[in-house]
Amino acid sequence: MKPTQLELMTTVSAPSISPDGTRAVLAASRPSFAADAETGQLWAVDLVGDEAPRRLTRGTRDAAPQYSPDGTRIVFLRPDAKGRPQLAVVDARGGEPRILTDRHLGVSGFACSPDGRHVAFASRTPDAGRYGSTDGVGAGAEDPRRITGFKYRGNGIGFTRDKVQSLYLMELPPLNEEPYIEPVGRAKEAPADAGADAGASAGVDGTGEGAAEAADAASHQGSRPARRGLPAYTALTDGERDASGPCFSPDGRHVYFNAALHPGADADLRSMVHRVAVADPGAGTEPVAGEPDGSFAYSTPAFSRDGRHLYLLGEELGPDGRDFVARQAGVFVLPADAAGPGTEPRLLTDLETADYGDVQSGLVPHGDADVLAFARVRGSGELHRLSADGTVEVLVAGEVLVTGAAEAAGTVVVSHATPRSPGELGVLRGGKLEPVTDFAAALRERTRIAPPRELVVEGPDGYPVHGWLHLPEGDGPHPVLLNIHGGPFASYGWSYFDEAQVYAEAGYAVLQCNPRGSAGYGRPHGLAIKEAMGTVDLQDVLAFLDGAIAAEPRLDGARTGVLGGSYGGYLTAWTIAHEHRFAAAVVERGFLDPLSFIGSSDIGWFFSEAYTGSDPAHTLTQSPLAVASQVRTPTLVLHSEEDYRCPLEQAQRYYVELLRHGVETEFLLFPGEDHELSRSGTPWHRRQRFEAILEWFGRYLPVS
Repeated sequence: MKPTQLELMTTVSAPSISPDGTRAVLAASRPSFAADAETGQLWAVDLVGDEAPRRLTRGTRDAAPQYSPDGTRIVFLRPDAKGRPQLAVVDARGGEPRILTDRHLGVSGFACSPDGRHVAFASRTPDAGRYGSTDGVGAGAEDPRRITGFKYRGNGIGFTRDKVQSLYLMELPPLNEEPYIEPVGRAKEAPADAGADAGASAGVDGTGEGAAEAADAASHQGSRPARRGLPAYTALTDGERDASGPCFSPDGRHVYFNAALHPGADADLRSMVHRVAVADPGAGTEPVAGEPDGSFAYSTPAFSRDGRHLYLLGEELGPDGRDFVARQAGVFVLPADAAGPGTEPRLLTDLETADYGDVQSGLVPHGDADVLAFARVRGSGELHRLSADGTVEVLVAGEVLVTGAAEAAGTVVVSHATPRSPGELGVLRGGKLEPVTDFAAALRERTRIAPPRELVVEGPDGYPVHGWLHLPEGDGPHPVLLNIHGGPFASYGWSYFDEAQVYAEAGYAVLQCNPRGSAGYGRPHGLAIKEAMGTVDLQDVLAFLDGAIAAEPRLDGARTGVLGGSYGGYLTAWTIAHEHRFAAAVVERGFLDPLSFIGSSDIGWFFSEAYTGSDPAHTLTQSPLAVASQVRTPTLVLHSEEDYRCPLEQAQRYYVELLRHGVETEFLLFPGEDHELSRSGTPWHRRQRFEAILEWFGRYLPVS
């Protein structure tokens, strides 16, 4: 794939399935150079007949579809005229969608009630005068921010305490409700009590412009009456702390959600599952699992369909609530009727060997009493079925990355990526995953896909290093790029990866491995670099490079380059300070100075010391900036202006240090982008990023 062909990459959302198990719906999205944005629509998929998948909506960025429990409606997110995702609904048979909200900062997630009458949604509310909520007050004219605590901003979100995310409850309108008509002329001036017809034309509640303005003001306090064709909604949480991941109890009487509401929440990583009564949200919330000062963080509540079990994901964080390094998420359960303050769930999985974290889909009900969960295993994303008695059944495994699933009437549908597709929907039949979409057809037809070749290389200390080789066309010998992943508790795997494909198309052999510190190989593997960054991880990536070159004669071991982002940027910078074999390097969005990271990164207050230690002298022994004077490799430093995860100062100071010591270097800085540029940046910036990386390697490591 060339950088100009990014538009051929289609990814898919987690699916939703109709109650009878005969149909599924998902969102398919792709980059668009014309829109300079990700574009996507909802697709309907027939699971029992021969009907081809069809586009159900024609929006610009329709996302996150969910069938209502009765199967008559599909609720989803659709951007409004200002690009803010709003709650929307469409007849499951097709038709024109209706937007239900006009939240100033959009809607980020939702859940339907078991009876299908209500929806609970999450949305941020700006403090008065912020984020354009007051006409004429732009960002530069806002009042100063008074900041307390560690948690005050996040990458991709910005400042958080002045736009807290709350939960809201809305009654879904009937599908055949009379459409709202904006009043004009004499009807616009008619008083609210001018009669039933005038009231109907003025809006759901008969209000005019003045009442609409008052309703807007009320919405900033957490609720809003019906107006101008939009349903009313009420606040479920008080807006003091972020709440997310709403989930209704089987009887519909409570909404369960994730939040950190305990004392001291600003200084630890604990979270708990709470609930609020739908009929009386003013009575407040209560925790339903764990202790405020306990060692576990719980999230992602999901009830079994029979209402007996409440499943959760949980991580152990130690007595101080900050011990997060290489912590693997486990699946927990507790009797639904026992949920309440101080209740400790029962662990169903092994926290040392199995990891059910880092998948947005969370937990999914299966059958009457079980749940589906997503496991990271040696570069694969597996789908497991878990029972309350601890039984685990592997449903999908192998050369696949499962990203979502749904089940109804015994049918399981799975969204997934493979080496030949960034995203498809499949259905489980006879124990096998059968694809029912082919969104990657154009990608395969118009590009050459370099298949991953699995390798295991033994390092100098005997440790096995697992990874993959992507070969370009031709007999070679090919120049080699060692591509290092971020995290560090993340991993490369079997899914189609644009990075590897773009570099292979340009003529480079691409090596990607999961050194110690990575996820998916058990906790000891991930824990190996705690307070020892740049030790065994450096040893592993170099061993993998050497082992691959020895095993594959088409690789040119005398012509190599190295690159990586985030932690990969860290290890790239560390590598070129200690190893001078590389012709060129790209250090992207790097963790480059652990000491200043503490005061500048959104996660610096806990991340840096956890990985590099609390002793400044010891930390310096793991700092790429401290050894930048040793670099000899021509290095492109690549960063984004709005990166709060690895802040801009990390790249600025590293670049200047390279310049000061005579290294051939350039600094490429992307405006308007954050830490996620390579994954979800605007299409033109993603294309320009690839072109700049290829130009840099073409300059110092030409293919021929």
